[in-house]
Amino acid sequence: MKHPFLRALLSLTFAAAIIAGCSSNKGGGKSASAKTSFAAGIPDRPEKISFPPFEFHPPKVAPYRVPLRSGPVAYVATDQELPLVNIAIYIRTGDWVEPVGKEGLTDICGGLLTRAGTATRTAQELEERLAFLAAQLSSSIRGAEGTVQLNLLSKDLDEGLAILREVLTTPRFQQDRVDLQKQQMTQGMKERNDSSASIEGIEFGYLAYGEKFWDNRHQTKASVESITRDDLVAFHKKWFFPSNFIVAASGDFDRETMVKKLEKLFGDWPWAGSPPPPIPQDISMAAPGTYLINKDVNQGRVSMMLPGIMRSNPDYYPLIMMNDILGGGGFTSRIVNRVRSDEGLAYSAGSSFPGGIYFPYVFSASYQSKSRTVSYAASIVIEEMKRIATERVKAEELETSKRGFIERLPRAFGSKAQIANMLANEEFTGRYATHPDFWQSVVPRINAVTIEDVQRVAKKYLTLDKLVILVVGQKDEILKGHPNHPVNLADLAGGKLTELPLRDPLTLLPLTPPAGK
Repeated sequence: MKHPFLRALLSLTFAAAIIAGCSSNKGGGKSASAKTSFAAGIPDRPEKISFPPFEFHPPKVAPYRVPLRSGPVAYVATDQELPLVNIAIYIRTGDWVEPVGKEGLTDICGGLLTRAGTATRTAQELEERLAFLAAQLSSSIRGAEGTVQLNLLSKDLDEGLAILREVLTTPRFQQDRVDLQKQQMTQGMKERNDSSASIEGIEFGYLAYGEKFWDNRHQTKASVESITRDDLVAFHKKWFFPSNFIVAASGDFDRETMVKKLEKLFGDWPWAGSPPPPIPQDISMAAPGTYLINKDVNQGRVSMMLPGIMRSNPDYYPLIMMNDILGGGGFTSRIVNRVRSDEGLAYSAGSSFPGGIYFPYVFSASYQSKSRTVSYAASIVIEEMKRIATERVKAEELETSKRGFIERLPRAFGSKAQIANMLANEEFTGRYATHPDFWQSVVPRINAVTIEDVQRVAKKYLTLDKLVILVVGQKDEILKGHPNHPVNLADLAGGKLTELPLRDPLTLLPLTPPAGK
């Protein structure tokens, strides 16, 4: 085992044995020769102790998976350690089915489904009853996924399921709660330009995937104001039906009894539904170059982007190893060591190369730095991207990365709730249908990655001729650069520098730059 706790425990055990072996032999203890023989097998330093290879076998799907007759597929895991029950329902709905001109509808529907009453309870009555039961009931719709979650004491399960049924089939969408939610959303929009992080987040999406991409259709003041209670009722009824659900249930219950309760929960649904359309993948990445947004802040925020991949890509495992070494592995990664530790240019730096679930997620490297060192730090990140593509990584780097991924794997399955939700997510995102034994293949695939694989994928995917750099910060100071490290920001991405205007926070249309600037 290689866990730090176990290493420490074993080290203490050996230390105690050594101390005992050095103490005097009073009272007729073991002979000196016996003690000498015992000590001879003990390494003289803790780091010389050897351990067997760490092994972890993720749970298989079959013991948990239950296709319900009422429509959903459920993952059911009994855990009687605490008198609690957790139920999570994943709904195939999201921003891609949001009507054009009604941006914000998913946010309101998702947020108010469990907070705006039911047919038999006002919003306040629902909240009071849940509080009396010490139950937590929440819902949301984000991106390409809706969720409803219930957590409560096992003794209150029947009442909790009755409330859950009401919420799912007869949400009230109480008008005063709708009005309040819309007011809060409008207030939040007004603050979009207050934070450089908020500005970066919106522009990152536009540059990475295109302004017309479904995931970049953000709410505006006009779109939120146009949303009515009837819109919420219609949207809910269109997408909330059992065969559009995947369920994870875990906690203090008898498995067969819980399956029967779930069948009842989703049985005799008041309406039928039809599957949502496929999620669009029509992304359009910005032309290579550097894009600068002028914002008077202490530090410049930088995001560097390259085209991404789907998680089904055959190069997925070499890529996550490569990225871990490059910038995804925290203090063991190169970008962190160069930008943060060696040069002191940023407190936080790193890179990400996630495999897309619904569309190819871009590669990104990011950091924050003082205005005068923004360009210099960017040049270092690019140096490291070039280096990992042209030079073989060290065997120690690859081994550290592999061990990190493998030894962190058990955390994803640390409880029955985590197991049920992880497997339900695999079903929801479609991976179970194409690769039902996926988790059993993870460790062998990680171990199969070679040094040559890492260099190959770095060369193939770190295509710097397609590099897009987004910078948000003080334009004049950033362009001055550092006196001891002169770097032209425009030269870092093909010599093209484009200044982007701030956007009107309520419409997201570009603001006209002030006269003379």
